[in-house]
Amino acid sequence: MTLDEVAAELYALPPEEFTAARGEAVAAARKSGDRELAGRIGGLRRPTVGAWLVNLLAHQRPDLVGELLALGEQMRSAQRNLRGDELRELSTQRRAMVSALARESRALAVAAGRGVRAVLPLGEVENTLTAALADPEVAEEVRLGRLVKPIEYAGFGEQPRPQLRLVHGGAATKDPPKEVPKEAPRDSGKPAPASAPASESGAKVSKLADKRRSVPRRDVAEDAELAEFERRAEADHEAARQRAAEQEAARKVAAEQRRRQQTAHRELLAARTALAEAEAQRAEAEKAVRAAKRRVEQALAAVQAATVDPG
Repeated sequence: MTLDEVAAELYALPPEEFTAARGEAVAAARKSGDRELAGRIGGLRRPTVGAWLVNLLAHQRPDLVGELLALGEQMRSAQRNLRGDELRELSTQRRAMVSALARESRALAVAAGRGVRAVLPLGEVENTLTAALADPEVAEEVRLGRLVKPIEYAGFGEQPRPQLRLVHGGAATKDPPKEVPKEAPRDSGKPAPASAPASESGAKVSKLADKRRSVPRRDVAEDAELAEFERRAEADHEAARQRAAEQEAARKVAAEQRRRQQTAHRELLAARTALAEAEAQRAEAEKAVRAAKRRVEQALAAVQAATVDPG
């Protein structure tokens, strides 16, 4: 028994069963002499209902979760490369898949014993899945199915960047001071135009400083443009695309259920066919038995008739 195996079992359980099951696992580890494992199992935290719903998806619908996380990789690639049209299309798919998976988590919870009318935090499920699309680390946590609490979604691609990203061409330096034209000596007797080269030099220095400061601003502008792509993706062609994407996502979610239903239906038909064949064979056997009995009776009657004295 390893910690991974125990954690996989515990986090697939409803939250109200977690604590008791964890205690049993701790006792089993201590009984086997592994006190370190017992301590680590005892440190596992009880999940919230929202986290449990996401864990259910990871454990029972790993293929669908994998498709969602693959979509997240595509979205991050489109965002990095400023592919606006692709990002809009992927954003529509994202909304549809997240919504479909949230509904599927409800179905799994009902199958696990939750009432059909139970109020479940599906919004927390959607937030966590959307955060997994934006953050590879969150995606891995969701894939493992061991969340203890839902994860808030702060906006796709809005993770803070390190300040070093704004440094270009080596170490950061202070902005160069503005050039202050020197006042000409009063007793020089030279004409005023002599200060023109100094003014021109100061303008060049100021221009260079503005250019240096504009480098990080361009990065910020690119981020803002990327965010605008995301906002426009929420609005453009919303109705038609979302309906089509929702139907596709629902089809994928229902595909596994249909496959299981078809398998069960085939097994039922096979069982019914075998039963019908067995009943037919039994009927034929009973018919043969009755015919044999009649022949025996006829033979006995013939024997008795032959032994009767005619006089």
